[in-house]
Amino acid sequence: MDTIIIYVIIGIVGIAIGFGVAKYLEKNNASQLLKSAKKNASSILKTANSEAETIKKDKMLQAKERFIELKSEHEKVIFSREKKMSDAEKRTRDKESQASNELAKSKKLNANLEEKQKTLQDRIAVTEKRSIDLDKMHRSQVEQLEVISSLSADDAKGQLMETLKEEAKTSAMAFIRNAAEEAKMTAQQEAKKIIITTIQRIGTEEAVENCVSIFNLESDDVKGRIIGREGRNIRAIEAATGVEIVVDDTPDAIILSCFDSVRREIARLSLHKLVTDGRIHPARIEEIVKKTTRQIEEEIVEVGKRTIIDLGIHGLQPELIKAVGRMKYRSSYGQNLLQHSREVAKLCGVMASELGLNPKLAKRAGLLHDIGKVPETETEIPHAILGMQWAEKYGEKPEVCNAIGAHHDEIEMTSLLSPIVQVCDAISGARPGARRQVLDSYIQRLKDLEDIAFGFNGVNKAYAIQAGRELRVMVESEKVTDDKAAELSFEISQKIQTDMTYPGQVKVTVIRETRAVNIAK
Repeated sequence: MDTIIIYVIIGIVGIAIGFGVAKYLEKNNASQLLKSAKKNASSILKTANSEAETIKKDKMLQAKERFIELKSEHEKVIFSREKKMSDAEKRTRDKESQASNELAKSKKLNANLEEKQKTLQDRIAVTEKRSIDLDKMHRSQVEQLEVISSLSADDAKGQLMETLKEEAKTSAMAFIRNAAEEAKMTAQQEAKKIIITTIQRIGTEEAVENCVSIFNLESDDVKGRIIGREGRNIRAIEAATGVEIVVDDTPDAIILSCFDSVRREIARLSLHKLVTDGRIHPARIEEIVKKTTRQIEEEIVEVGKRTIIDLGIHGLQPELIKAVGRMKYRSSYGQNLLQHSREVAKLCGVMASELGLNPKLAKRAGLLHDIGKVPETETEIPHAILGMQWAEKYGEKPEVCNAIGAHHDEIEMTSLLSPIVQVCDAISGARPGARRQVLDSYIQRLKDLEDIAFGFNGVNKAYAIQAGRELRVMVESEKVTDDKAAELSFEISQKIQTDMTYPGQVKVTVIRETRAVNIAK
């Protein structure tokens, strides 16, 4: 038992000694760590102080440099102001000196004027005295002549006046006759000279009868996608645009056929977007055609703006600018209407300059003379009268309005611009190759075909295709039944056969389509 107690005591003593040794070592390590931390802190503080001094010196140098720059700029501004002030003072002194010189000159001139005025008054007095003497001498001579001739002065004057009148009449009539003959000889020559000079300064292309556009493809594989399953894509394009799509053996190309260049351009751009996008189906086709139609309308406005800028015409109303842009997609006897109007405007400007008139006003009248040919809705009013009404509505000058309305002699000409516009219109249209009657009559026949279809109830769209050999009519399914569609096709064909003259046969196709559309939300 005593042994166990001894061992326990020894163990407790060992534990106490170990704990004391551990505490001593821990204290020693803590003191060493504290010393090391203090040493590192002093080192970091020293480094921070050194860097702070360096930054402080740099900032002071930058501040000094900035101060020097600001001081230099300030000195430059002050120098510039002083220079301006000195220049202003110099100009003021020069003006004062000039004013004093002018004052001296004016005083000298006043003195000279007073002296000359005095001399003039003396001369007037002498002249009046001489005039009185001459009157006296004249009266005495007249009295002597009356005694010699046995006639009074009034009778002699009457006889002399009658004689002079007869001689003057004879001379005047001879002069007038010679002047009229000379004017007749030279007027025609001058007119020919002006017209020839004007024509020589204008060079334009000939008219081209073009009712087709070619849409080029990268490969023939795209044709199948454009045709679609059982031709549904082509039918959708034709129904949306009214353009006939011709897919034949022509490599890498599709032909777009239509007499209306606007429709043809819409179809071409729509096909380009569809092929580029890759998604070709009826719903996408209708969406693209609508977007392209809006794009063409914006392009029409842009073309009108570019045209008036090129011709130097300003202040034209937006509706007239739009009408000018629509001319790009219209033709007159095969001649592009915008090209014709630009040509007439240039001719009018040149001719007005040759005749000493206002060339800008003449250009304005020449450009607008055919705006009555591009109405948004068909009308029976002659295009010259319709164009004049538009010009009056949008505030054009009376000379311009009269020139537009009178260029086909529908109304009386009241200004010199009117015959100039009429002559320039004839020059532009009558030159060889400018117009072709065949194309215009062909286009008119196709328009008449479409108008006949629109005269029936329930017709939504009507397109003349295949050079007028087929009339394709789209009807509203709510108003026209299947049986009524067949009847409508027969009635339209009978109407065409009765009212129109045309070569060959015209096929009338009535299309009735029913769609059921719902939206999943």
